[in-house]
Amino acid sequence: MSEKHLSSQFDSELNAISSRVMEMGGIVEAQIDHAIDALADLDTQIADQVMETELRVNAMEVEIDRELLSIIARRQPAARDLRLLMAISKATANLERAGDEAHKMARMVKSIVNGGMARTLPGNELRVAADLASALLRKALHALARLDTNAALSILKEDDLIDSEFDGFVRKLVTYMMEDPRTISASLDLVFLAKAIERIGDHAKNIAELIIYIVKGADVRHTSMQDIEFTLQRDESVS
Repeated sequence: MSEKHLSSQFDSELNAISSRVMEMGGIVEAQIDHAIDALADLDTQIADQVMETELRVNAMEVEIDRELLSIIARRQPAARDLRLLMAISKATANLERAGDEAHKMARMVKSIVNGGMARTLPGNELRVAADLASALLRKALHALARLDTNAALSILKEDDLIDSEFDGFVRKLVTYMMEDPRTISASLDLVFLAKAIERIGDHAKNIAELIIYIVKGADVRHTSMQDIEFTLQRDESVS
């Protein structure tokens, strides 16, 4: 995630903190995958494991931010180095929030099981969107490790697929609720679960935008895809 610097010690610090971010990302990936398994099998034990992992993820975010502040105070980095450290902090925050969404998924699974959800509801159809979101976060972490702007652009485009899955799923649930009001409570749980999945995709998208910020020095949030592609095609990056 880092480039060569005049200070080998600075390089070492950057590599160490980058490794911590990747470790945290791996834990969050596993947390999301377990939440998906809990949903597929309506397994409350797996859901409990997902919720317990939240404490570890939160602690890692605090530790990484503390290390980042220490590096900034001691090294007083500028230009791309400062962008890199700022982006790492924001990426860590997005990972923690993705973990929060996995926690919400697990909580909704427990609510669905405890409420005796009708098996006719299309809960398993969420698996497609959930797998997409998990894969997108994994791609975002790999792209962050390589500072790969082409992969980042691909992630931004793929996020639309998750949004489309979410919209279609909600429309289907509305039909179920209209046909059988008894399914309203369980259907609402599934809506919140679907929203959590969509948000995981959003956090992957945010990390992809941070990669472009690090490499190009351009803030592409709330920017059209055409403008983002133009930014990446420019020969010279902003330092």
